[in-house]
Amino acid sequence: MNLVTKYAHLVKFSHTIFAMPFALMSFVYAVKSSPENTINSNPYWWVVLLVQVVMCMVFARNVAMGFNRWADWKIDAKNPRTANREIPAGVISPRAAMWFVAGNAVLFIATAATINWLTAVLSPVALLVIMSYSYCKRFTSLAHMVLGLSLGIAPVGAYIAVRGEFALVPCVLALLVMTWCGSFDIIYALQDREFDIKQGLHSIPSKFSVRTSLYISIALHVVSIAALGWFVFLMPRSVLIWVGAAIFTAIIILEHILVTPSRQRNIGIAFGTLNGLASTTLAVFVILGLLLA
Repeated sequence: MNLVTKYAHLVKFSHTIFAMPFALMSFVYAVKSSPENTINSNPYWWVVLLVQVVMCMVFARNVAMGFNRWADWKIDAKNPRTANREIPAGVISPRAAMWFVAGNAVLFIATAATINWLTAVLSPVALLVIMSYSYCKRFTSLAHMVLGLSLGIAPVGAYIAVRGEFALVPCVLALLVMTWCGSFDIIYALQDREFDIKQGLHSIPSKFSVRTSLYISIALHVVSIAALGWFVFLMPRSVLIWVGAAIFTAIIILEHILVTPSRQRNIGIAFGTLNGLASTTLAVFVILGLLLA
């Protein structure tokens, strides 16, 4: 296993598919809503900016997951499900993981600083939020929502990168991402419910029954779908955007059909496959809808 592959496995790079599509939706919306004189002066002004935003996303993701793996490696070593992760398995040392985190943090702040003054100022705040999640389960069952907030930063950051200001649309997207992510993280945490209870770790499943945990997950997804409706209402009228929203909603419903208190073997499919499909599909339809509007 080469070095790049080792670190890609460490940070679960494939999971970038959760937040990246929402950042791209927000980016395209910000570009399309930019003043006409900006667009006419240079029709390709957004290309370099898109590269910068994607780089920030990658660096931030590396910091978040790398730090989480470092902070939890002793806990992971005790859990049969996670004992084969790179640090507890000895593939990557804790020191090397921290150097990786530090390097990506510097690259994230440096890249954000090249975009505009607001992204520069907010970049350390973003790092603080995404790194704080790693310790939340030691003292609060709301860790799932902190994880959701960490991913919800993405669409807001992408919009700020283009426009240099806050706006309603990316904040609505952030609400959608936060509740959507918090919900599916509750489902994912069902796998470790017994372990978390024994170790005194906090999560919705370790605090409540499986059935109640799934009810809470459903409630959060209801908020997600409501936020999605709000977002669509704020978009230009497009059949494509409505179709994307409908597919996203259908996938969320399917997730709760597949995972029930008596049927948890589908958690892997619901967590990875379905949520990745939901975010990607929504992004494709929304971006096409915006470009063709």
